[in-house]
Parts: sequence; structure tokens; C-alpha cells
Amino acid sequence: MTIILAGDIGGTKTLLRVAEKNPDGFTVLYEQRFAGADYASFSDVLGEFIETAKINLGELPILSAACFGIAGPVRDRRSQLTNLGWSFDSDRLAEEFNIAKVSLINDFVAVGYGVLGLQPHDLYTLQDGIVKARSPIGVIGAGTGLGEAYLGWNGDRYDVYATEGGHTDFSPRNNLEIELLQYLLKRHERVSVERVASGMGIVAIYQFLRDRQFAPESDEIAEKVRSWEAGDLSVNAAAAIADSALANCGVNIETNIDHVDHLATQTMQMFVEAYAAEVGNFALKLIPNGGLYIAGGIAPKILPLLQDGRFLQILKNKGRVSPVLEDIPIYIVLNPEVGLIGAMLYSASLV
Repeated sequence: MTIILAGDIGGTKTLLRVAEKNPDGFTVLYEQRFAGADYASFSDVLGEFIETAKINLGELPILSAACFGIAGPVRDRRSQLTNLGWSFDSDRLAEEFNIAKVSLINDFVAVGYGVLGLQPHDLYTLQDGIVKARSPIGVIGAGTGLGEAYLGWNGDRYDVYATEGGHTDFSPRNNLEIELLQYLLKRHERVSVERVASGMGIVAIYQFLRDRQFAPESDEIAEKVRSWEAGDLSVNAAAAIADSALANCGVNIETNIDHVDHLATQTMQMFVEAYAAEVGNFALKLIPNGGLYIAGGIAPKILPLLQDGRFLQILKNKGRVSPVLEDIPIYIVLNPEVGLIGAMLYSASLV
């Protein structure tokens, strides 16, 4: 019996799962979600989880392996979660909790492994394309930041390779985006694509259009953005902007002009276009004929804004090399647990 432990560890929440590996996949035995701010260390979280699992299961079988996807860099089998001050050491965790093998991986690397374990219902197909076996697979995802990774065939299986592609330079495509870049350069020494194609990018675009007096602000969103600007990280200003724009989907703007949040709508239009352009840039650099997966927390939440054809059109609008992207399968990942699935698969591979 192979029992594995997997975790998806972020700055605000931690999800832990213990499962049995079997020929058909995994049988989940127990899982629990934790609010990270309530604990001084990850060891405290893991210790509580193991004790609670024992109570719920009657006994906890010996753990063969564990893998934790962490929202931070992993070096020399160690990592640090900056927001909480948690530190991780693979060898120390293995010894402290009597686990044969413990591995730490970056959370977006976990997403990369996770796409290998998704089912058809976990995906929305943006473009069918033609899957070419053992070809590169691309994974990109906008959330709080912008993650990019790729999978390469090593002769036996896929390995995931992390990148820092989200920190490459933002490249504006039109006059309005040039103005946005100039606006952001007044605030930052350098503007990466992550500053536009991410959750913080949604707020940055909103600020730009607001200060440019593109349209009046709604009182509700104005209050949330001001709180966010004042440093209240409990306020999700990007989600409020996106929700307001989503409320306008299907609305006849000409006949309901007084009920449309034009500022939020234009913000999300600029975001969607910038995101699409970056996804297309990533695809050109990689040519992921094994599939291109758009992960991250934002895409599934704004799915109606990605389904009207504009997103895919801009993604593939690469001039004379546009045909290169025509046959690449492109998917939007709908399963929010893709990172945890990846940690499970990686953990099982250690055995």
C-alpha cells in the first residue's frame, strides 16, 4: 500500500491531502484546509493535520512520500514563504514526521504536473488543435502574479521546468497600451508583463483609466480600490472590478447606458487583450504542440470574457507567423485544485 501526502501552500491558505496510490489513480483518504495566518510555522499545521487525520481515519498508515507545492522559490531542498515567515526544509520535515521522502516544489511547477492529471471536465477547450505526443506542453496562469512553466519529454515521462517569464518586459501593442506603459513607468523603474497581466495588473489598468478620466467610477468599486491603495490586502479590488465587468456581459450597452460600469468594462477589455497577447507570445517561444494550458485563478472566474472569440483572435494575431499557432490545442483549466493534483502526482513519483 502506497500512501502519499500532498500540499498546496500559499500565502493565505494551505490545503493538505493524504491519499492512497492505486492502479486507477488515487483514493483520497483525508484532506483539510488551513488559514495560514493562524499558525506560527508549517510544522504546526502539518502536526495538527496528521493528528486530525489519525482521529478521522482511526489510524494513519505510514507515509511513503510527501510533496508540497509552495508559493515561493525552492533552492537546495529548502524554501521560504515570505508572507507568513514560514521556512521549509525537506530533510527536517522527513525526520520530524517520519516520512520516507519529502520534496518541495514551486507552486506553479505543481500546476505543471497537475495538468497531466486533469480530466476533460476540468478543462474548457478554447481551440481543439492537434495534440502531438511527447511534444512540449506550456502552462501559463494569471493570478496574484503571472506564472509560466513548460513540460518537456525526458524519454520516459514529462518533467516540468519553471521559468520567470512573467517578469519579462511588457510590450504594448497600440497607443492606449503605450500610454499605460508610460503611466506605469512613473510608478516603477521597470514594467514587467506581470504588472499588467495579473490580478495586480487589473487594478493598475483601472487606476490608469480612472486617472485618465475615461469614465466615472462606481462608488462601490472606488471604495474598494481606495482601501486597496491604502494597503488593506483583505480587499480584493481586482475581483470587484472583474465582477462588475462580468455583470455587463450580455447587456445591451446602448439601451442600458446608465447601468453599465464603463470603467470596469474597459479595464477588463484591456486586461483580456494584454493577457491574450502574452499567452500568444509564450506559445510562440515554446510551440507547445502537446497543449497550451491557461491556469491561474483569474481565467475560470472571467470565462465569459474569454469565450467571445476576441481572446483567441488576439492570442493568435502574430503577423506572418500566426499560422504556427493554428494547430496548438489550447485549454483553460477550470479545476482550482490543479496544483494539489500536481503535488500528488509528484509525490507518487518519489516512491
